[in-house]
Amino acid sequence: MHEILQYLKVNGEQLDSQVASGMGVPLAEVRRGLSELLAKSELITCRVIRFENGTRIDGTLYRASGFAPPATPGRKPKG
Repeated sequence: MHEILQYLKVNGEQLDSQVASGMGVPLAEVRRGLSELLAKSELITCRVIRFENGTRIDGTLYRASGFAPPATPGRKPKG
C-alpha cells in the first residue's frame, strides 16, 4: 500500500490501470491496495469518462489526499 501511495505522489493522479502498469503489479492487487488506502482516507477519487480513439473508457482517477505537487520551474504569470 505504501508503494502505491508513493507512486501517486511522484506521478500525480492516475487511473488504477495506469498505476498497475507503471508499478508492474497485477491490477487486482492494485485495486485491493487502493481500496484499503481509501478506507484510511489517504486517497481522493474522481469518476471520469475518457475517449481514446473513439472508444469510451469509464474509470476512476486516484490521487494522494492532502498532497500538492511542487511548483514547476520557470516563469509564473503575474496575478
